[in-house]
Amino acid sequence: MIAHWGTALVLATTLAGAASASSVERKPFGTLPDGTAVEAVTLADGHGMTATILTLGAAVQSVIVPDRAGKAGDVVLGYDDLAGYVAKPNYFGATVGRVANRIAKGRFTLDGKSYQTPVNDGPNALHGGAKGFDKRVWTIVSTKGGPTPSVTLRLVSADGDQGYPGTLTATATYALDGHGGLAVDYGATTDRPTVVNLSNHTYWNIDGEGSVAGAMGLRMTIPADAYTPTDATAIPTGEFRPVAGTPFDFRTPTPIGLRVRDGRDEQLRFGRGYDHNWVVSRTRPKAMQLMARVEDPLSGRVMELLSDQPGLQFYSGNFLDGTITGKAGHIYREGDAIVLEPQMFPDTPNRPAFGSVRLDPGQTYANHMIFRFSAR
Repeated sequence: MIAHWGTALVLATTLAGAASASSVERKPFGTLPDGTAVEAVTLADGHGMTATILTLGAAVQSVIVPDRAGKAGDVVLGYDDLAGYVAKPNYFGATVGRVANRIAKGRFTLDGKSYQTPVNDGPNALHGGAKGFDKRVWTIVSTKGGPTPSVTLRLVSADGDQGYPGTLTATATYALDGHGGLAVDYGATTDRPTVVNLSNHTYWNIDGEGSVAGAMGLRMTIPADAYTPTDATAIPTGEFRPVAGTPFDFRTPTPIGLRVRDGRDEQLRFGRGYDHNWVVSRTRPKAMQLMARVEDPLSGRVMELLSDQPGLQFYSGNFLDGTITGKAGHIYREGDAIVLEPQMFPDTPNRPAFGSVRLDPGQTYANHMIFRFSAR
């Protein structure tokens, strides 16, 4: 749990008669160098699960769930205080946008007009640019108590922000469903045609944040027959490549670290491990679908991810290099966590065959996902 909250502004809602009360607690988390205050909202479901959300980046700061023995543990990497998120943000827990993932050379064309967004990942734009949604302080719109405690945050991104057209109003709602699920619902509207693809960049280790074993021993299933291979700069080539017979085949439960260092595979050399998009479906499904299942043989924890998006970007923590000191002084090393981002495919603004991330006035963008936890 987080320590050193400082003077608290608390909004708590208690369920009378519950064996262990659900609650919503809102507290200061620090002040940015420019004087902007950052808050934290902790949701508790009354059944041993809590989630703490920061207004900086609408980020997941912690998720605490029990293991098979009933022992609670934090399964999210990050920092105990604001200073860490300022010094080495690394997208820990963050909402990423206006367009998650990569855009080749930061360029795209919309209605015949070319747009240039900041290049911040080699020659390409990543997660919305140098000052994407992860580095902005969102406004808390509302909190709700009861059996499904939640918080809704909002960010208004001005026309021209990071080179994108249109004023975009984005929302992020986090809720505990009372059955071991953390629901994350993103929405957005615009006053001009634009592009949008929001996702969540939480670093998960369901054996526990700071686990000596790391995350490479976790067993993962991704129900995808294909993935989108990339060039050396992590931009998709446009091919849908079958996973069969490759290190990208997770159709049956497989230890994440089993093939991650397979030097024979060019794709793994490009990304120093996994940092690719799995094609769970070719088009956006009409209902939530299973994107991934992760099992930890040590703690017994299981995490299932469901979403209504067609793609899953899976990143195996390849650039956690041992220079990051996280919660409780834990050193974060390569492979200590994984990131699972449901979204449209990378570079979709330049790849019509991938679908569309266009949003017009009068439309509402949505990305719904659920991280569901259990133990066995």
